[in-house]
Amino acid sequence: QVQLVESGGGLVQAGGSLRLSCAASGRTASSYTMAWFRQAPGKEREFVASRWNFANSNYAESVKGRFIISINAKNTVYLQMDSLKPEDTAVYYCAASALYTQDVSPGSFAYWGQGTQVTVSS
Repeated sequence: QVQLVESGGGLVQAGGSLRLSCAASGRTASSYTMAWFRQAPGKEREFVASRWNFANSNYAESVKGRFIISINAKNTVYLQMDSLKPEDTAVYYCAASALYTQDVSPGSFAYWGQGTQVTVSS
């Protein structure tokens, strides 16, 4: 079992940066696949980035080169978001899977946080 609590969302202008945090408790985040998903109004939840087995990571094409996922020694998962665009506006969710996986489907992740709103103005 793992509990996830996100923070760090907010309003930012296009081109700006935000860093989202996800505090993981219950088990060490490094023993899970940790991921970020997002969901915009009227759209399906989509994969953003994941990290597993200490050094492996995967990114959606739409965020490659702009977002970085990392995990620190205090069991916190970060999503550093740079060069933000209005189309990045969504509720961002932290998720965890007990398996090491490159799967990007939400159904592969059993544990979810409550979400944090990111709004990028043009």
